[in-house]
Amino acid sequence: MKKNGYAKAFKTAFPYTIPVLTGYLFIGLAFGVMFQEKGYNFLWAVFMSVLVYAGSGQYLAVNFFVPGVSFLNMIFMTFMVNVRHIFYGLSLLEKFGEMGKKRWYMIFSLTDETYSLLCTTKIPSGVSRGKFLFAIALLDHLYWIAGSAIGAIAGAVIPFNAKGIDFAMTALFLVIFTEQWMAGGKRIPAVIGIVSSAALRVVFGANNFVLPSMICIMLCLVSGRKYIEKEAVSHAD
Repeated sequence: MKKNGYAKAFKTAFPYTIPVLTGYLFIGLAFGVMFQEKGYNFLWAVFMSVLVYAGSGQYLAVNFFVPGVSFLNMIFMTFMVNVRHIFYGLSLLEKFGEMGKKRWYMIFSLTDETYSLLCTTKIPSGVSRGKFLFAIALLDHLYWIAGSAIGAIAGAVIPFNAKGIDFAMTALFLVIFTEQWMAGGKRIPAVIGIVSSAALRVVFGANNFVLPSMICIMLCLVSGRKYIEKEAVSHAD
C-alpha cells in the first residue's frame, strides 16, 4: 500500500469522511437491528452490507423478508428508491473513467454521502486523485459494514424496542441537506429539488412521486445550467 501511495491517500481522506463515519455507524446500527429482528443471523446483515450496500435500499429490503411480497414488487420498489443513483453516476462518468479497474467499485459504492464527498471535496496536493477518491469510497463502505455488524450483534444480545429506528436514515439526509444549505453557495438546485418534490408528491402521491421528481429536477437543472453556474460565480465573487 505504501509503495503505491494508498497509505497516504487513506490517511489524507479519513478526516473528510468523519461526518459519514458518525452517521453510518448509527444508521448502519439501526439497519442491523431491524434486520436481526426479522430472525436472521447477524452475518446476513453483514453480507448484505458488503454485497448490496444500498443504504435506504437496504432499509426497504428489510420489509421484503416477509411472506407475500412478490419478486416484481421488490424490483420495482428497489428501482424507485435507488433511481437517483443513475443521475449521480452520469455526473461522475469523467472522474470514474480515469480510475481504470477501480471504476467498477466506485460505481458500486456510490451512496448519497459518498457522492456528496466526491463532488465537493478538493483533492489535497501531493495525493493521487484516483487513490484519494477510492479511499473515500472504501472508508465509507467500511463504516457502513461496521455499523451493520454492531447493530445486528447488539440486536441479538440486547432486547429493546426498535420502533421508529428506521427514521435514522431520513434524519441523516436532513442533516446533510441542512449543512449544505447553511454553508451557502448554490441554493438554486436545493430550491428546485424541494419545490419539484413537493409539487409532484401532491400530483402522484407519496408512493409514486420519486421517479417523476428526479426527472423534473434533472430537466430543470439541465435547462437552467448556465444561469445556475452564473449565479455561483457571482456569489463566489
